[in-house]
Amino acid sequence: MRHLGNDAFAGELVPAAEGLLEIEVAAEPDELAMWARDALRRLQAGRPDRFDPALGARLLSEAADDLARVAGVEVAEACAAVRALAESISSELDMRALAHLEGWSDVLAGRPLHDEANAATYRFRVAVGPERAAFSSWYELFPRSASPDPHRPGRLLDVIDRLDYVAELGFDVLYLPPIHPIGTTARKGKGNTSPAGPGDVGSPWAIGTAAGGHEAVAPELGTLADFELLVAEAARRGIDVALDLAFQCSPDHPWVSEHPEWFRHRPDGTIACAENPPKRYEDIYPLDFHTSDREGLWLALRDVTKRWLSRGVSVFRVDNPHTKPFAFWEWFLADLKRDHPRAIFLSEAFTRPKVMHRLAKAGFDQSYTYFTWRYEKWDLTQYFEELTAGPGRRYFRPNVWPNTPDILARSLQHGGRASFIARLVLAAGLSANYGIYGPVFELMWDEPAGPDSEEYLHSEKYEVHHHDLEDPRSLRDLVARVNGARRAHRALQRDSGLCFLPVDNDQIIAWSKRDEAGEDVVIGVVSLDPTWVQAGFLELDTAALGRGPGTTIRVHDVLNDETYLWQSGRNFVRLDPSGIPAHLLVLERP
Repeated sequence: MRHLGNDAFAGELVPAAEGLLEIEVAAEPDELAMWARDALRRLQAGRPDRFDPALGARLLSEAADDLARVAGVEVAEACAAVRALAESISSELDMRALAHLEGWSDVLAGRPLHDEANAATYRFRVAVGPERAAFSSWYELFPRSASPDPHRPGRLLDVIDRLDYVAELGFDVLYLPPIHPIGTTARKGKGNTSPAGPGDVGSPWAIGTAAGGHEAVAPELGTLADFELLVAEAARRGIDVALDLAFQCSPDHPWVSEHPEWFRHRPDGTIACAENPPKRYEDIYPLDFHTSDREGLWLALRDVTKRWLSRGVSVFRVDNPHTKPFAFWEWFLADLKRDHPRAIFLSEAFTRPKVMHRLAKAGFDQSYTYFTWRYEKWDLTQYFEELTAGPGRRYFRPNVWPNTPDILARSLQHGGRASFIARLVLAAGLSANYGIYGPVFELMWDEPAGPDSEEYLHSEKYEVHHHDLEDPRSLRDLVARVNGARRAHRALQRDSGLCFLPVDNDQIIAWSKRDEAGEDVVIGVVSLDPTWVQAGFLELDTAALGRGPGTTIRVHDVLNDETYLWQSGRNFVRLDPSGIPAHLLVLERP
């Protein structure tokens, strides 16, 4: 650790492995430094103490003994030098000896504690996640809509056939909504209507039937063997399969009859359904995390997750964690990561900021954000400066999504192709972790259920669809270019290093990102207007980008494969919504 001044010290370390790391900071008075300080003051005042030489020699000898406990050739040389210094001052103390001691201050500061029993200590824990927690690209799809045959629903084996498509798009996490048996009692029909009609498939989040609960695979999707094959085939392509942890039950879940105490009952004995007024979810029973059998419920949920971990799943998206106690997540995540330190948990909590941050502190590796509702330049700038430079940057790791099955954002409902491209480049260019819900994103589904709704018309949450992946209007090639740039450039693989650039047009937002060494630099420029051509001058400080003041630089746009010459100062940009209303520019390395 180094002394910053004013009784402040700082130090850095790079963990050697994933998992929970306990750090101990210990300190004791530096008797040698205090002796040298006071002896020097006495010498300068012409009033030396006759005991200073002997005391200094003893303290130096003890310091040499402490240094000898540290292995290394340089330390051994330092020990010999310190012992020689001790001998030189044992009979006579002078300014030259103290000056010599000053030269060894850095080495002496690195010695271990002399008296550990009397040291003041402070301990704290840090969760160290895998690289994929810091950088990932997610792709969500419904297995039942993955069939190449429009006349039958999809199965897990069809998702295996879809893996090459996901890999070509450049995604490394394939997220599946719940794959468990779907209850029939109070099943929801198309568009979240009640009651369901004949043939309605229901919501995957209504988990559990006589065929099984959270540990089972829905028979219409296949078998556990099919799922394990999917995980293995995905891994062969460098893709992690992420599962949804939705800790709730349909009325038909085995737990409802086997463990009625795990649910909250109304005065008439019935179980209240889940609701988020004015919305009601009659097909779902929430679990009571404060049940009298809290230990039984909590252990059951942990064991369910452990079984999926044993089947090769290491990434989980957690549904509505803010509706469960913080104490549960602190225990649950710490317990699982003790044996599975590479496991990653994404918090799906669109709620109050302090609650989202509290969940991150409880151990979640990634968190959904408000990006979906940030549309204007000032709002995007302010929000991402908060995410990347605010006080939560060291524990709140954002994962941004332009759309989800629950959210067809307003920005995508009216802007057409230009809006989808803009939101893609913003998400993938501003955040190291991002995802899209597809194939509806690349196929640009934009029809809401109603004029003021963020729900999709004909939502896949309640029905099966067939997607034409070869649709010539698809954004698949552009998505692949964006993800290719993310894989190729370290600057896009971290949240730090983000700097917004001045543009004299509020409809154009621009930013730069740099890697740790400052060598890899990527610039993003996006038009926020999906209707009209927008143009303006972007201010570029090449010196701040590590390219020297006043220099001309070559930038390559990975979106259109064009190359431009830019200079320090003002650079003209023109973005047309009829083409690609964005740039993702890679600076030529010096």
